[in-house]
Amino acid sequence: MQLDLDTNANTPVFQQIVDQIHFAINTGKLAPGTKLPSIRALASDHGVAANTVAKAFRQLEFRCVIEAKDRSGYLVKAANVSRYQARGVSSDKTEVHSVVDQLDSGAVPGAFCKITEDFLSGDPEKCNVIHSDGSGTKSIIAYLHYKETGDASVFHGIAQDSIVMNLDDLLCIGVNGRILFSNTVNRNALNCPGEIISALIDGSEAFMATMRDNGVEVYSGGGETADVGDLTGTVVVDSCAVVTMKKADVIANAITPGLAIVGLSSTGQANFESTENSGIGSNGLTSARHDMLCHDYAEKYPESFDSNVQQDLVYCGPYHLGDPLPGSQLTVGEALLSPTRSYAPVIQTLVKELGSEIKGLIHCSGGAQTKCLKFGTGTHYIKENLFPVPPVFSAIQQASGTHWNEMYKVFNMGHRMEIYLHPSQVDTVISVANSFNITAQQIGYTEPAEHNHLWLTDTNGDQQTYQ
Repeated sequence: MQLDLDTNANTPVFQQIVDQIHFAINTGKLAPGTKLPSIRALASDHGVAANTVAKAFRQLEFRCVIEAKDRSGYLVKAANVSRYQARGVSSDKTEVHSVVDQLDSGAVPGAFCKITEDFLSGDPEKCNVIHSDGSGTKSIIAYLHYKETGDASVFHGIAQDSIVMNLDDLLCIGVNGRILFSNTVNRNALNCPGEIISALIDGSEAFMATMRDNGVEVYSGGGETADVGDLTGTVVVDSCAVVTMKKADVIANAITPGLAIVGLSSTGQANFESTENSGIGSNGLTSARHDMLCHDYAEKYPESFDSNVQQDLVYCGPYHLGDPLPGSQLTVGEALLSPTRSYAPVIQTLVKELGSEIKGLIHCSGGAQTKCLKFGTGTHYIKENLFPVPPVFSAIQQASGTHWNEMYKVFNMGHRMEIYLHPSQVDTVISVANSFNITAQQIGYTEPAEHNHLWLTDTNGDQQTYQ
Protein backbone atom coordinates (compact mmCIF):
# COMPACT_ATOMS: atom_id res chain seq x y z
CA MET A 1 0.00 0.00 0.00
CA GLN A 2 1.44 3.34 -1.06
CA LEU A 3 0.65 6.37 1.12
CA ASP A 4 1.72 9.96 0.51
CA LEU A 5 2.99 11.04 3.93
CA ASP A 6 4.52 14.44 4.64
CA THR A 7 6.36 14.61 7.97
CA ASN A 8 6.62 18.42 7.65
CA ALA A 9 2.88 18.99 7.26
CA ASN A 10 0.73 20.51 10.00
CA THR A 11 -1.46 17.40 9.98
CA PRO A 12 0.06 14.67 12.21
CA VAL A 13 1.39 11.65 10.34
CA PHE A 14 -1.01 9.25 12.07
CA GLN A 15 -3.92 11.42 10.92
CA GLN A 16 -2.60 11.43 7.34
CA ILE A 17 -2.61 7.62 7.46
CA VAL A 18 -6.17 7.59 8.84
CA ASP A 19 -7.45 10.03 6.22
CA GLN A 20 -5.81 8.34 3.23
CA ILE A 21 -6.87 4.80 4.16
CA HIS A 22 -10.40 5.92 5.04
CA PHE A 23 -10.67 7.81 1.75
CA ALA A 24 -9.46 4.74 -0.15
CA ILE A 25 -12.15 2.65 1.56
CA ASN A 26 -14.90 5.22 0.90
CA THR A 27 -14.00 5.43 -2.79
CA GLY A 28 -13.83 1.66 -3.25
CA LYS A 29 -10.09 1.49 -3.86
CA LEU A 30 -9.91 -0.74 -0.80
CA ALA A 31 -12.86 -3.15 -1.00
CA PRO A 32 -14.46 -4.93 1.98
CA GLY A 33 -12.37 -7.93 2.95
CA THR A 34 -9.10 -6.44 1.67
CA LYS A 35 -6.20 -7.30 3.97
CA LEU A 36 -4.10 -4.31 5.02
CA PRO A 37 -0.32 -4.47 5.36
CA SER A 38 0.89 -5.29 8.85
CA ILE A 39 1.69 -2.42 11.20
CA ARG A 40 5.38 -3.32 11.09
CA ALA A 41 5.45 -3.52 7.27
CA LEU A 42 3.59 -0.24 6.74
CA ALA A 43 5.86 1.54 9.23
CA SER A 44 8.99 0.16 7.53
CA ASP A 45 7.80 1.01 4.00
CA HIS A 46 7.14 4.66 4.92
CA GLY A 47 9.88 5.29 7.46
CA VAL A 48 7.58 6.03 10.40
CA ALA A 49 7.30 4.59 13.90
CA ALA A 50 5.24 1.44 14.37
CA ASN A 51 3.24 3.05 17.17
CA THR A 52 2.25 5.85 14.76
CA VAL A 53 0.72 3.27 12.40
CA ALA A 54 -0.84 1.43 15.35
CA LYS A 55 -2.49 4.67 16.53
CA ALA A 56 -3.91 5.23 13.04
CA PHE A 57 -5.24 1.68 12.85
CA ARG A 58 -6.92 2.07 16.26
CA GLN A 59 -8.67 5.19 15.00
CA LEU A 60 -9.81 3.40 11.84
CA GLU A 61 -10.96 0.44 13.94
CA PHE A 62 -13.02 2.75 16.16
CA ARG A 63 -14.58 4.26 13.06
CA CYS A 64 -15.64 0.70 12.18
CA VAL A 65 -13.99 0.75 8.75
CA ILE A 66 -11.34 -1.87 9.55
CA GLU A 67 -11.24 -4.80 11.97
CA ALA A 68 -8.57 -6.97 13.54
CA LYS A 69 -8.71 -10.65 12.58
CA ASP A 70 -6.53 -12.42 15.11
CA ARG A 71 -3.18 -13.28 13.51
CA SER A 72 -4.30 -12.40 9.99
CA GLY A 73 -3.95 -8.70 10.63
CA TYR A 74 -6.44 -6.00 9.71
CA LEU A 75 -9.20 -6.30 7.12
CA VAL A 76 -11.46 -3.68 5.55
CA LYS A 77 -14.99 -3.92 6.92
CA ALA A 78 -18.25 -3.48 5.04
CA ALA A 79 -19.24 0.19 4.96
CA ASN A 80 -21.86 0.32 7.70
CA VAL A 81 -20.41 2.88 10.11
CA SER A 82 -22.88 5.50 11.33
CA ARG A 83 -22.27 9.24 11.17
CA TYR A 84 -22.56 9.26 14.95
CA GLN A 85 -19.77 6.73 15.48
CA ALA A 86 -17.57 8.35 12.84
CA ARG A 87 -17.53 11.43 15.09
CA GLY A 88 -16.08 9.46 17.98
CA VAL A 89 -19.28 8.68 19.90
CA SER A 90 -21.44 5.60 20.34
CA SER A 91 -25.22 5.45 20.71
CA ASP A 92 -25.23 2.17 22.61
CA LYS A 93 -21.67 2.16 24.07
CA THR A 94 -21.25 -1.51 23.20
CA GLU A 95 -17.52 -1.46 23.92
CA VAL A 96 -18.14 0.08 27.35
CA HIS A 97 -20.87 -2.39 28.31
CA SER A 98 -18.68 -5.32 27.24
CA VAL A 99 -16.41 -4.36 30.14
CA VAL A 100 -18.88 -2.96 32.67
CA ASP A 101 -21.31 -5.88 32.32
CA GLN A 102 -18.60 -8.17 33.70
CA LEU A 103 -18.58 -6.27 37.01
CA ASP A 104 -20.73 -6.90 40.06
CA SER A 105 -24.33 -6.12 39.07
CA GLY A 106 -25.17 -4.71 42.50
CA ALA A 107 -27.85 -5.38 45.09
CA VAL A 108 -30.69 -5.29 42.54
CA PRO A 109 -29.51 -6.79 39.24
CA GLY A 110 -31.42 -5.44 36.26
CA ALA A 111 -32.31 -2.09 37.83
CA PHE A 112 -31.84 1.01 35.69
CA CYS A 113 -28.92 2.20 37.86
CA LYS A 114 -26.43 0.18 39.85
CA ILE A 115 -27.60 -0.20 43.45
CA THR A 116 -25.28 -1.17 46.31
CA GLU A 117 -25.76 -2.16 49.91
CA ASP A 118 -25.98 0.77 52.33
CA PHE A 119 -22.25 1.25 52.80
CA LEU A 120 -22.82 4.77 54.14
CA SER A 121 -24.80 3.85 57.25
CA GLY A 122 -24.82 0.07 57.32
CA ASP A 123 -28.61 -0.27 57.38
CA PRO A 124 -29.47 -3.72 55.91
CA GLU A 125 -32.91 -2.49 54.81
CA LYS A 126 -31.49 0.39 52.78
CA CYS A 127 -29.28 0.78 49.73
CA ASN A 128 -27.02 3.42 48.19
CA VAL A 129 -26.87 4.75 44.65
CA ILE A 130 -24.14 6.96 43.23
CA HIS A 131 -24.63 8.16 39.68
CA SER A 132 -22.57 10.30 37.30
CA ASP A 133 -23.45 11.95 33.98
CA GLY A 134 -23.21 15.31 32.26
CA SER A 135 -24.41 17.66 29.58
CA GLY A 136 -22.12 16.17 26.95
CA THR A 137 -21.19 18.22 23.92
CA LYS A 138 -24.25 20.42 24.34
CA SER A 139 -21.92 22.65 26.34
CA ILE A 140 -20.00 23.32 23.11
CA ILE A 141 -23.13 24.70 21.44
CA ALA A 142 -23.55 26.97 24.46
CA TYR A 143 -19.93 28.00 24.02
CA LEU A 144 -20.56 28.93 20.37
CA HIS A 145 -23.60 30.98 21.43
CA TYR A 146 -21.54 32.71 24.11
CA LYS A 147 -18.71 33.54 21.71
CA GLU A 148 -21.18 34.93 19.17
CA THR A 149 -23.31 36.96 21.62
CA GLY A 150 -21.33 37.41 24.85
CA ASP A 151 -24.38 36.08 26.75
CA ALA A 152 -23.15 33.78 29.52
CA SER A 153 -26.68 33.09 30.80
CA VAL A 154 -26.98 30.40 28.13
CA PHE A 155 -25.03 28.17 30.54
CA HIS A 156 -27.98 28.16 32.96
CA GLY A 157 -29.53 25.52 30.71
CA ILE A 158 -26.29 23.54 30.53
CA ALA A 159 -26.24 23.31 34.33
CA GLN A 160 -29.80 21.94 34.20
CA ASP A 161 -28.84 19.43 31.50
CA SER A 162 -26.05 17.99 33.64
CA ILE A 163 -28.29 17.58 36.68
CA VAL A 164 -31.27 16.16 34.78
CA MET A 165 -29.23 13.45 33.09
CA ASN A 166 -28.54 12.10 36.58
CA LEU A 167 -31.87 12.93 38.20
CA ASP A 168 -34.04 11.30 35.56
CA ASP A 169 -31.92 8.14 35.56
CA LEU A 170 -32.43 7.93 39.32
CA LEU A 171 -36.19 8.30 38.86
CA CYS A 172 -36.12 4.97 37.03
CA ILE A 173 -35.24 3.09 40.21
CA GLY A 174 -38.00 4.82 42.18
CA VAL A 175 -35.90 7.34 44.14
CA ASN A 176 -38.31 9.16 46.43
CA GLY A 177 -36.16 10.96 48.99
CA ARG A 178 -33.34 13.47 49.20
CA ILE A 179 -30.73 13.57 46.43
CA LEU A 180 -27.36 15.25 46.93
CA PHE A 181 -25.54 16.63 43.87
CA SER A 182 -21.94 17.60 43.22
CA ASN A 183 -20.94 19.37 40.00
CA THR A 184 -17.60 19.24 38.19
CA VAL A 185 -16.66 21.84 35.59
CA ASN A 186 -13.57 21.19 33.47
CA ARG A 187 -12.66 24.30 31.51
CA ASN A 188 -10.01 25.88 29.37
CA ALA A 189 -9.65 29.15 31.27
CA LEU A 190 -8.36 30.95 28.17
CA ASN A 191 -11.73 30.46 26.47
CA CYS A 192 -14.15 30.15 29.41
CA PRO A 193 -13.86 33.04 31.89
CA GLY A 194 -15.38 33.35 35.35
CA GLU A 195 -18.75 34.62 34.15
CA ILE A 196 -19.43 31.18 32.62
CA ILE A 197 -18.68 29.49 35.96
CA SER A 198 -20.97 31.97 37.70
CA ALA A 199 -23.77 31.24 35.22
CA LEU A 200 -23.35 27.47 35.72
CA ILE A 201 -23.58 27.83 39.51
CA ASP A 202 -26.58 30.17 39.29
CA GLY A 203 -28.28 27.82 36.83
CA SER A 204 -27.75 24.82 39.10
CA GLU A 205 -29.16 26.56 42.15
CA ALA A 206 -32.16 27.95 40.25
CA PHE A 207 -33.08 24.58 38.76
CA MET A 208 -32.78 22.78 42.09
CA ALA A 209 -34.99 25.42 43.70
CA THR A 210 -37.62 24.87 41.00
CA MET A 211 -37.53 21.12 41.59
CA ARG A 212 -37.88 21.57 45.37
CA ASP A 213 -40.87 23.86 44.75
CA ASN A 214 -42.41 20.91 42.91
CA GLY A 215 -41.74 18.37 45.67
CA VAL A 216 -38.43 16.95 44.40
CA GLU A 217 -35.81 17.10 47.15
CA VAL A 218 -32.55 17.89 45.36
CA TYR A 219 -29.71 19.72 47.07
CA SER A 220 -26.24 20.98 46.19
CA GLY A 221 -23.22 19.44 47.87
CA GLY A 222 -20.69 21.74 46.22
CA GLY A 223 -18.35 20.73 43.42
CA GLU A 224 -15.11 21.36 41.62
CA THR A 225 -13.97 23.75 38.91
CA ALA A 226 -10.84 22.41 37.25
CA ASP A 227 -8.66 24.42 34.88
CA VAL A 228 -7.52 21.61 32.58
CA GLY A 229 -5.74 23.64 29.91
CA ASP A 230 -5.70 22.02 26.50
CA LEU A 231 -7.35 18.81 27.71
CA THR A 232 -10.47 20.56 26.47
CA GLY A 233 -10.70 23.51 24.14
CA THR A 234 -13.88 24.81 25.76
CA VAL A 235 -15.82 23.53 28.79
CA VAL A 236 -17.25 20.21 30.04
CA VAL A 237 -19.98 20.11 32.70
CA ASP A 238 -20.62 16.92 34.72
CA SER A 239 -22.56 16.05 37.86
CA CYS A 240 -22.61 13.27 40.42
CA ALA A 241 -25.62 12.33 42.56
CA VAL A 242 -25.77 10.31 45.78
CA VAL A 243 -28.91 8.72 47.24
CA THR A 244 -29.87 6.48 50.16
CA MET A 245 -33.25 4.74 49.90
CA LYS A 246 -35.21 1.77 51.19
CA LYS A 247 -34.68 -1.46 49.25
CA ALA A 248 -38.43 -2.07 49.39
CA ASP A 249 -39.01 1.09 47.32
CA VAL A 250 -36.69 0.14 44.46
CA ILE A 251 -38.27 -0.33 41.03
CA ALA A 252 -36.36 -3.32 39.67
CA ASN A 253 -37.39 -2.84 36.02
CA ALA A 254 -38.64 -6.42 35.89
CA ILE A 255 -40.29 -5.79 32.53
CA THR A 256 -42.38 -8.70 31.26
CA PRO A 257 -44.77 -9.38 28.37
CA GLY A 258 -48.32 -8.08 28.69
CA LEU A 259 -47.49 -4.50 29.70
CA ALA A 260 -48.48 -1.19 28.17
CA ILE A 261 -45.75 1.32 27.33
CA VAL A 262 -46.68 4.95 28.04
CA GLY A 263 -44.41 7.71 26.73
CA LEU A 264 -44.05 11.20 28.19
CA SER A 265 -43.55 13.86 25.53
CA SER A 266 -40.24 15.70 25.41
CA THR A 267 -41.73 18.82 23.77
CA GLY A 268 -44.04 21.69 24.75
CA GLN A 269 -43.91 23.65 27.99
CA ALA A 270 -44.53 21.94 31.32
CA ASN A 271 -46.01 24.06 34.08
CA PHE A 272 -42.64 24.05 35.88
CA GLU A 273 -40.73 25.25 32.78
CA SER A 274 -40.24 28.89 31.79
CA THR A 275 -39.91 28.39 28.02
CA GLU A 276 -40.99 26.04 25.26
CA ASN A 277 -38.96 22.83 25.08
CA SER A 278 -37.81 21.60 21.66
CA GLY A 279 -37.36 18.06 23.01
CA ILE A 280 -33.65 17.82 22.21
CA GLY A 281 -32.46 16.53 25.59
CA SER A 282 -28.73 15.88 26.04
CA ASN A 283 -28.11 12.88 23.78
CA GLY A 284 -26.92 12.99 20.20
CA LEU A 285 -25.67 16.58 20.40
CA THR A 286 -22.36 15.69 18.75
CA SER A 287 -24.22 14.83 15.56
CA ALA A 288 -26.84 17.52 16.06
CA ARG A 289 -24.33 20.36 16.21
CA HIS A 290 -22.25 19.15 13.27
CA ASP A 291 -25.18 18.18 11.03
CA MET A 292 -27.13 21.38 11.75
CA LEU A 293 -24.49 24.11 12.03
CA CYS A 294 -22.54 25.44 9.07
CA HIS A 295 -18.78 25.35 8.47
CA ASP A 296 -18.37 28.98 9.55
CA TYR A 297 -18.14 27.73 13.13
CA ALA A 298 -15.25 25.40 12.30
CA GLU A 299 -13.30 28.28 10.79
CA LYS A 300 -14.05 30.72 13.63
CA TYR A 301 -13.79 28.32 16.59
CA PRO A 302 -11.37 25.45 15.83
CA GLU A 303 -11.15 24.77 19.58
CA SER A 304 -14.75 23.53 19.45
CA PHE A 305 -14.11 20.27 17.57
CA ASP A 306 -11.67 17.36 17.31
CA SER A 307 -9.37 17.69 14.32
CA ASN A 308 -9.22 13.88 14.11
CA VAL A 309 -12.83 13.74 12.86
CA GLN A 310 -13.28 13.48 9.08
CA GLN A 311 -13.45 17.02 7.76
CA ASP A 312 -16.62 16.37 5.78
CA LEU A 313 -18.37 15.55 9.11
CA VAL A 314 -17.32 18.77 10.89
CA TYR A 315 -19.93 21.55 11.01
CA CYS A 316 -21.37 20.43 7.69
CA GLY A 317 -24.94 21.69 8.14
CA PRO A 318 -26.90 24.56 6.55
CA TYR A 319 -27.71 26.71 9.59
CA HIS A 320 -26.42 29.46 11.84
CA LEU A 321 -27.61 29.53 15.45
CA GLY A 322 -29.87 32.51 14.79
CA ASP A 323 -31.66 31.00 11.79
CA PRO A 324 -35.33 30.01 12.20
CA LEU A 325 -35.96 26.31 12.72
CA PRO A 326 -38.30 24.98 10.01
CA GLY A 327 -41.74 24.13 11.37
CA SER A 328 -41.11 25.83 14.72
CA GLN A 329 -41.29 29.19 16.47
CA LEU A 330 -37.76 28.60 17.80
CA THR A 331 -34.45 29.48 16.22
CA VAL A 332 -31.96 26.71 15.51
CA GLY A 333 -29.88 27.82 18.49
CA GLU A 334 -32.88 27.93 20.83
CA ALA A 335 -33.91 24.45 19.75
CA LEU A 336 -30.46 22.89 20.15
CA LEU A 337 -29.92 24.63 23.50
CA SER A 338 -33.38 23.89 24.90
CA PRO A 339 -32.72 22.71 28.50
CA THR A 340 -33.25 18.99 29.06
CA ARG A 341 -36.67 18.45 30.61
CA SER A 342 -36.85 16.64 33.94
CA TYR A 343 -39.85 14.38 34.52
CA ALA A 344 -39.17 14.24 38.27
CA PRO A 345 -42.39 15.95 39.44
CA VAL A 346 -44.48 13.63 37.24
CA ILE A 347 -42.69 10.41 38.17
CA GLN A 348 -42.69 11.14 41.90
CA THR A 349 -46.45 11.72 41.75
CA LEU A 350 -46.97 8.50 39.81
CA VAL A 351 -44.84 6.49 42.25
CA LYS A 352 -46.95 7.79 45.16
CA GLU A 353 -50.24 7.00 43.38
CA LEU A 354 -49.39 3.69 41.71
CA GLY A 355 -46.57 2.22 43.78
CA SER A 356 -45.86 -1.37 42.78
CA GLU A 357 -48.23 -1.07 39.79
CA ILE A 358 -45.28 0.52 37.98
CA LYS A 359 -43.24 -2.38 36.61
CA GLY A 360 -40.60 -0.39 34.82
CA LEU A 361 -39.32 3.11 34.07
CA ILE A 362 -36.91 3.80 31.23
CA HIS A 363 -35.14 7.10 30.61
CA CYS A 364 -34.55 7.08 26.84
CA SER A 365 -31.06 8.56 27.05
CA GLY A 366 -28.07 6.64 25.62
CA GLY A 367 -29.55 4.35 22.97
CA ALA A 368 -32.69 6.50 22.78
CA GLN A 369 -35.70 4.45 21.64
CA THR A 370 -33.65 1.23 21.82
CA LYS A 371 -32.72 1.71 25.49
CA CYS A 372 -35.54 -0.67 26.48
CA LEU A 373 -33.64 -3.64 25.03
CA LYS A 374 -31.28 -3.59 28.02
CA PHE A 375 -34.09 -4.48 30.42
CA GLY A 376 -36.37 -7.45 30.97
CA THR A 377 -35.90 -10.87 29.41
CA GLY A 378 -37.77 -12.68 26.66
CA THR A 379 -39.62 -9.51 25.72
CA HIS A 380 -40.75 -8.23 22.34
CA TYR A 381 -41.09 -4.44 22.54
CA ILE A 382 -43.57 -3.04 20.04
CA LYS A 383 -43.68 0.75 19.59
CA GLU A 384 -46.32 1.49 16.98
CA ASN A 385 -47.91 4.74 18.19
CA LEU A 386 -45.07 7.20 18.71
CA PHE A 387 -45.43 10.96 19.01
CA PRO A 388 -45.00 13.03 15.83
CA VAL A 389 -41.32 13.74 15.23
CA PRO A 390 -40.49 17.19 16.68
CA PRO A 391 -39.18 19.80 14.20
CA VAL A 392 -35.65 19.78 15.63
CA PHE A 393 -35.22 16.07 14.84
CA SER A 394 -36.81 16.40 11.40
CA ALA A 395 -34.36 19.20 10.62
CA ILE A 396 -31.39 17.10 11.79
CA GLN A 397 -32.49 14.17 9.64
CA GLN A 398 -33.08 16.34 6.57
CA ALA A 399 -29.78 18.19 6.97
CA SER A 400 -27.73 15.01 7.43
CA GLY A 401 -29.61 12.42 5.40
CA THR A 402 -29.22 10.05 8.37
CA HIS A 403 -31.30 6.88 8.03
CA TRP A 404 -34.36 6.81 10.28
CA ASN A 405 -33.09 3.59 11.85
CA GLU A 406 -30.09 5.47 13.23
CA MET A 407 -32.13 8.55 14.20
CA TYR A 408 -34.24 6.49 16.61
CA LYS A 409 -31.06 5.02 18.17
CA VAL A 410 -29.46 8.43 18.76
CA PHE A 411 -32.33 10.83 19.56
CA ASN A 412 -35.46 10.49 21.72
CA MET A 413 -37.57 11.53 18.69
CA GLY A 414 -40.47 12.88 20.78
CA HIS A 415 -40.53 11.15 24.16
CA ARG A 416 -37.73 10.68 26.68
CA MET A 417 -39.41 8.76 29.50
CA GLU A 418 -41.36 5.49 29.36
CA ILE A 419 -43.60 3.90 32.00
CA TYR A 420 -44.32 0.15 31.87
CA LEU A 421 -47.47 -1.03 33.65
CA HIS A 422 -50.75 -2.92 33.26
CA PRO A 423 -52.97 -1.49 30.50
CA SER A 424 -55.68 -0.67 33.06
CA GLN A 425 -53.41 2.03 34.56
CA VAL A 426 -52.64 3.89 31.33
CA ASP A 427 -55.29 6.56 31.87
CA THR A 428 -53.90 7.36 35.32
CA VAL A 429 -50.45 8.03 33.87
CA ILE A 430 -51.89 10.25 31.14
CA SER A 431 -53.98 12.20 33.67
CA VAL A 432 -51.05 12.82 36.03
CA ALA A 433 -48.78 13.90 33.16
CA ASN A 434 -51.45 16.25 31.82
CA SER A 435 -51.74 17.88 35.25
CA PHE A 436 -48.17 19.09 34.71
CA ASN A 437 -49.01 20.15 31.13
CA ILE A 438 -46.98 17.27 29.68
CA THR A 439 -48.57 15.20 26.94
CA ALA A 440 -48.59 11.43 27.44
CA GLN A 441 -49.93 8.52 25.40
CA GLN A 442 -49.63 4.76 25.09
CA ILE A 443 -46.91 4.32 22.52
CA GLY A 444 -46.74 0.53 22.52
CA TYR A 445 -46.82 -2.72 24.45
CA THR A 446 -44.79 -5.83 25.28
CA GLU A 447 -45.37 -9.45 24.30
CA PRO A 448 -43.48 -12.76 24.73
CA ALA A 449 -40.38 -13.53 22.67
CA GLU A 450 -37.38 -15.85 22.77
CA HIS A 451 -35.07 -12.89 23.22
CA ASN A 452 -35.41 -9.14 23.62
CA HIS A 453 -36.07 -7.27 20.39
CA LEU A 454 -37.90 -4.14 19.26
CA TRP A 455 -40.23 -3.35 16.40
CA LEU A 456 -40.66 0.40 15.95
CA THR A 457 -42.96 2.09 13.47
CA ASP A 458 -41.19 5.26 12.31
CA THR A 459 -42.58 8.57 11.13
CA ASN A 460 -43.04 7.22 7.58
CA GLY A 461 -44.97 4.16 8.72
CA ASP A 462 -41.99 1.86 8.08
CA GLN A 463 -40.99 -0.80 10.61
CA GLN A 464 -37.52 -0.50 12.09
CA THR A 465 -36.13 -3.59 13.83
CA TYR A 466 -33.56 -3.65 16.65
CA GLN A 467 -32.17 -6.42 18.85
